[in-house]
Amino acid sequence: MSRLLLAAFMVLVLAPDVRAQKLVDPTKVAPEFREAAEKRRAEQIRQQNCAQKASQEKVLPRERIAFISHCIDEEAAKSP
Repeated sequence: MSRLLLAAFMVLVLAPDVRAQKLVDPTKVAPEFREAAEKRRAEQIRQQNCAQKASQEKVLPRERIAFISHCIDEEAAKSP
């Protein structure tokens, strides 16, 4: 039983964090998809910024999605 727990622990420790989404790097994308990659990266940065704001303001988990959605809408309206 202890070997099974040790094996499970090792898998969890050594496994990469699959929940984290990496930022898109437009320079590593084919030229015809570069513009879309740049837009996706900008969207990812907006999402990260809004998630950080939610953490800083200590938004409750049940209100977090609404807060982030509102924040993203505001930031999208600010940028051209």
